[in-house]
Amino acid sequence: MKKRVCLVTGASGDIGRKITAGFLKKGCFVVMIASNADRLEKTVNEEAFDPSSVMILPMDISDEKSVIDGIRSVRERFGTIDFLVNAAGICGEYALTQDYSYEGFRRIYEINVFGTFLMIKYTLPLMLENEKGSIVNIASVSGMMGYTYEAGYGSSKWAVIGLTKNVANEYGGRGVRCNSVSPGWVRSSMMEKTAEDYRKLDAGNIDEMIHYGSIHRCGEPDEIADAVCFLCSDEAAYINGANIPVDGGMTVE
Repeated sequence: MKKRVCLVTGASGDIGRKITAGFLKKGCFVVMIASNADRLEKTVNEEAFDPSSVMILPMDISDEKSVIDGIRSVRERFGTIDFLVNAAGICGEYALTQDYSYEGFRRIYEINVFGTFLMIKYTLPLMLENEKGSIVNIASVSGMMGYTYEAGYGSSKWAVIGLTKNVANEYGGRGVRCNSVSPGWVRSSMMEKTAEDYRKLDAGNIDEMIHYGSIHRCGEPDEIADAVCFLCSDEAAYINGANIPVDGGMTVE
């Protein structure tokens, strides 16, 4: 994987920064994408990333022009893209469906679904030029099961899994694989926000609602990153269109 070029959206988030670190350890150049330039700079400094191996790219993935301009700048610098990891996502609000605001529901889709679609759409041409590439989308077990209060987030992740399979079917024969990873509970600021929002809803015993699965603990961001790096590697060359739960056994109980 040395010298290959990887794009990571949501690169300043808890999982995104560990995904970035994972690809850097493999010898890749990583384009770190997030909406806030200061947070990207802070992430590079906190993680002590080698500035010569990363490109910081502040970008609104929900805006088509921003994505087009961003991908163009990557092409100008590197000439190609080998890997795309769509780790950007928001959980938005938690509410029963009848109480969910349309504005909040739409915003989740703008980032989680439309942003993922735009990144794939405008990255694919560079991968197809070389007839090789790997795309990994971060989905969620919420997109596999259907949880209370998560009509927005959960359904958006169902859409991501579906989009993954469509892309895999269309481009697997042309050298581009597409898979998704579905984390369960992961130690992160998103997990903290979810628990706090559940408390505001007076949802009952939070410890009972947050079900870890048969391993009996939440995951770590590094463990999600390991799965993502594997799916982009040559060792996963025959894996296409898969949704891999990385959830400590949540979905098998």
